[in-house]
Amino acid sequence: MSDHQNDQSNTLPTLTCDEPLGVREPQRRIVHVDLDAFYASVEQRDNPDLRGKPVAVGGSRERGVVAAASYEARRFGVHSAMPSVTARRKCPELIFVKPRFDVYREVSGQVREIFYEYTPLVEPLSLDEAYLDVSENLMDIPYATQVAREIRARIWQETHLTASAGISFNKFLAKMASDQNKPNGQFVITQGTAQAFVEGLPIGKFHGIGPATARKMNEIGIFTGLDLKARSLSFLQERFGKAGAHYYWISRAVDHRPVQPDRIRKSVGAENTFEKDRESFEEMKAALQPLIDKVWRHCEQMGARGRTVTLKVKFSDFQQITRSHTLLGYVESRAGLEHTGVDLLRQLFPLGKSVRLLGVSLSALNTDEEPESPQLSLEL
Repeated sequence: MSDHQNDQSNTLPTLTCDEPLGVREPQRRIVHVDLDAFYASVEQRDNPDLRGKPVAVGGSRERGVVAAASYEARRFGVHSAMPSVTARRKCPELIFVKPRFDVYREVSGQVREIFYEYTPLVEPLSLDEAYLDVSENLMDIPYATQVAREIRARIWQETHLTASAGISFNKFLAKMASDQNKPNGQFVITQGTAQAFVEGLPIGKFHGIGPATARKMNEIGIFTGLDLKARSLSFLQERFGKAGAHYYWISRAVDHRPVQPDRIRKSVGAENTFEKDRESFEEMKAALQPLIDKVWRHCEQMGARGRTVTLKVKFSDFQQITRSHTLLGYVESRAGLEHTGVDLLRQLFPLGKSVRLLGVSLSALNTDEEPESPQLSLEL
């Protein structure tokens, strides 16, 4: 993880009380991406008359509920899950808009495709937020903060929506960090700053601690993460049951949960933009090797095989082309992927102009629903 500090309720596994407090976290780089006021922002994007005005997505009738509120509305205290009559009372100028979930799902799909260009390890939490494990990202970017910055920039370029991000070494901290610089910002919590961050956090700000639990904690003298950390595991379990262990460990910035993708990708790819344009076949064949390595490594991690190999080429004049070849069966080895990718590259020559970007992907991946698909070994 980068040490660039400020770029501006799932239950945790139960750990035994005799587990040492110095348990080493896996060296993960986790990014939590959260689209800012998602539903309301989509409505303001698509209707210029709503921009800069307090907007609530939801029903305006007496029994209606606010599904989402724009930042202009939030300044009046309007928030999601608030009864519409209460929202109207807090903000008389509030504009109610009916939700368009088909549009929100479509935009969410666009954003997820951006995520998958960086890592196959994406765990969506809802239409507007997801965890990404970028420890070994497909772009080979060394800093998680840079990955988050690029993803946020891509989201803006492709959807004209802003997103905030939190970066840390576990999911709990990444989630907490994403709230720090909203909207349209990011924040990183490092190993060195995690304890101080958690200890200073008001108990009501903890992800997974709702208003009722926060009130109960306040009644027994727990107001901050430091207060929570001072309580023993047995004390917390006695008062909060199974959730007690959860509270005990998050107060110590401990969260061992991995990012869990909810589906197998239909494709996985990698690409690289060269610092200096490439011209010869041998240069580009060499440049293809690390990309093939990345794609194959992620196929191995996912236990997936694919049948369609696609080569992506962007020229110096920014013209972009793709060339694909679909095999009769699955590519079963890195050598098979290389053989097909290099063959696609060879067919492009002579080019006539230099190349600034090269990419390779493997698609038509096998899934759990296709166990009997034929396989073809392409060992060379």
